Amino acid sequence: MTHLPLDFAHLLAGSLVLLSFLMIYQDRLSALLDVFAAHAVALSASVAWQAHLQQAPHLYLTALIALLFKALIIPMALSRIVQRLRIHREVETVVGTAPTMLAGIGLAALSILLMMRLTAGADPLAREDLAFALTVVLLGLLMMVTRRNAVSQVVGFMSLENGLILAAAGAKGMPLVVEISVAFSILIAFIVIGVFLFRIRERFDTVDVGALDEVRGERG
Repeated sequence: MTHLPLDFAHLLAGSLVLLSFLMIYQDRLSALLDVFAAHAVALSASVAWQAHLQQAPHLYLTALIALLFKALIIPMALSRIVQRLRIHREVETVVGTAPTMLAGIGLAALSILLMMRLTAGADPLAREDLAFALTVVLLGLLMMVTRRNAVSQVVGFMSLENGLILAAAGAKGMPLVVEISVAFSILIAFIVIGVFLFRIRERFDTVDVGALDEVRGERG
């Protein structure tokens, strides 16, 4: 295998890391959903390229699922939820954007150093893609813990799951049945989360999770 296909695979996987940072940077829900859709498109392209390199046709189905559900259906559904909940404001954060970005850079460096040590004898393609995938997972977790708005936390969770799919594809793919079950699990979880958000709005007139702490008496 020449270096060019490997470099292109790393470019696609690295684009997910860049888009994860862009999601952390966004302060408007509409922009956040647009970047998440681009994140899913990059995931689909990366998995499709892995399918080509590995001669694994079942990964093309994984790429198609990611493109349809995560790049189209889920962002559109989340946009409708935002409109139905009448949320037209900035994304609420626990800490400022600058400290969050610095923490993200630290997590990215930690991920690369850790995976390069743990997978020293692995295939170069899988090794570097796993490093990128772990970075995407950690950045998704970072978004979840630094955002107060429930919608942005959902986006963080979904971007985290994108990292898991990237890792599975880079590690010679998952069995097809597992991929399909994961896709349906995501869809079911998304429906439950949507119902949950409507319940929060209906009961507390907000989707700011900080308001729930005030109701429980945990904040002064």
